[in-house]
Amino acid sequence: MKQSMKYILASQSPRRKELLDLMGLQYEIMVSNADETFEEGLTIEEQSKRLGYIKAKTIFDKTKGNRLVIGSDTMVLKDGKAYGKPHSKEEAVRMLTELKNAKHTVITSLAVLAEKNGKYFEFVDYDKAEVYVKDMTMDEIEHWISIGNPYNKAGGYAIQSQFGVHIEKINGNYFTVVGLPIHKLYDVLKEIEKEEKEA
Repeated sequence: MKQSMKYILASQSPRRKELLDLMGLQYEIMVSNADETFEEGLTIEEQSKRLGYIKAKTIFDKTKGNRLVIGSDTMVLKDGKAYGKPHSKEEAVRMLTELKNAKHTVITSLAVLAEKNGKYFEFVDYDKAEVYVKDMTMDEIEHWISIGNPYNKAGGYAIQSQFGVHIEKINGNYFTVVGLPIHKLYDVLKEIEKEEKEA
């Protein structure tokens, strides 16, 4: 895809980096370190969109010139409970024990903030996918934790890793589960390119 401005990924996620590489984009990484505290009164979808937006906005406000900033946030949700990144082995075991042998939802937001020659463009949305995890023994859970570094992954797992053997199926976009709805990002970038040509 043709790039006419600087692209910035407002995330330190190695998975999002891999997905932008997959798209063939040229970009730089700037970590937002935005406050990811939930805001009361919002639905989980609104929370996800808000977090993706503030990550992108933090970096957008720190930069100048023709640029496009990509922010995103991934949440794992089961029975109304949100699963973030586990902070200990015990928490990872608990999360995976609750997620096994059941269906859960992955919500990944996408925020794109861009400025080109003084014109501002903003897109904020989310995508959902349902993930079915097979039953797992405690040995399997502990083995994954020992090799998979679950502590920087929402829900404590990564579908694109060895953990994939425990995934029965997904309903929705695979890359949304990985951590970035690139099908939506591609459409946004196309729309921005179209508007530039028409300007």
